[in-house]
Amino acid sequence: MKNCFILLAAGKGKRFKSKTLKQFINYKNKPLFMHSIDKAIKSNLFEIIVLVTNNKIKLSNKKIKIIKGGKERYQSSHKALEFIKNKKFKNVFIHDAARPNFSINLLKNLNKNLNKNKAVVPYINTNNSTKYKNKNRIVNLKREKVLLTQTPQCFDFKTLYNLSKNNKTIVTDEATLFLKNSKNVKFIKGEEANIKITKKSDLNTFPIKTIYGIGFDIHRLIKNKKLYLGGIKIPFHSGLKGHSDGDVIIHSIIDSILGALRKKDIGSLYPSNKNKFKNIRSSKMLNPVILDLNNNSWYINNLDINLICERPKVSKYRNKIINSLSGLMNIDKNIINIKGKTVEKLGLIGKENAIACEAIVSISKYE
Repeated sequence: MKNCFILLAAGKGKRFKSKTLKQFINYKNKPLFMHSIDKAIKSNLFEIIVLVTNNKIKLSNKKIKIIKGGKERYQSSHKALEFIKNKKFKNVFIHDAARPNFSINLLKNLNKNLNKNKAVVPYINTNNSTKYKNKNRIVNLKREKVLLTQTPQCFDFKTLYNLSKNNKTIVTDEATLFLKNSKNVKFIKGEEANIKITKKSDLNTFPIKTIYGIGFDIHRLIKNKKLYLGGIKIPFHSGLKGHSDGDVIIHSIIDSILGALRKKDIGSLYPSNKNKFKNIRSSKMLNPVILDLNNNSWYINNLDINLICERPKVSKYRNKIINSLSGLMNIDKNIINIKGKTVEKLGLIGKENAIACEAIVSISKYE
């Protein structure tokens, strides 16, 4: 499998008009560039992934190598080729971070076509009437003959390296190097969804199916027990009674996710009559639920939480709880909201004998 995946993420994205560089903008609950990295890893086609960027990034996966890019795209591409030139790769895939919506099937199809070709490039046709301006003359083109090329593009490494090494002019993609030097390129059908994110409006090009789930939990307060809310220990006179640590925030989140996935409730996963779950931390109960969500290509859009109690005051711990949940669920803290609600001194909650929580989550699916 001597394949390498190069992801170009060093551009300035001027047309995107954002303080945050386009490739690092939050898209479907993770940085834009991470969609491409995650798919490359999941495909199992690549020994290493080279991320080319001019920003400081730390990623824990040992497969990912991060190098500094150039001023122009073709310079960044060549820097990556130089970086891997002694690693004996047979093939190299080069992709633009601004295209997060390609499929793993496309990667596999490209790889299959590399068996008999030294350059394979995906394309789509256009549905628009297409014209070409040459000096003062405008002519109609046959739109079925117009190829709108995409990335990833894949190549025999040695051939591409030699073409790139000798190139001194700006090229917009690697296929151009092959065509300029009269070398064959195999064009295969790409994907309509594999658009390039150029402007902010492109982020909303395709409608996203969203579903919702609601969760609720309540536990009595008892003396001589630690209080956990949202995965953190809260200084308080009592803790929550339960088979686990009684963290009502995490329990309601788990139920909301299970509800959205139509997978029963928290009791079906963690029965209270099982001793192995006795005093388990709720953060450990949350982990497999998030893993199941991710493994089935769902991601969280929004999480809204009502913590219902007289005390402790939510405002005092809101940021700590949000940061804790963000880390536990691997989601952006900006999509988490927590509201504190009292019950005007009524009932068990009003007398500070119980704490309740409800959560509503919205989830969508990666295409």
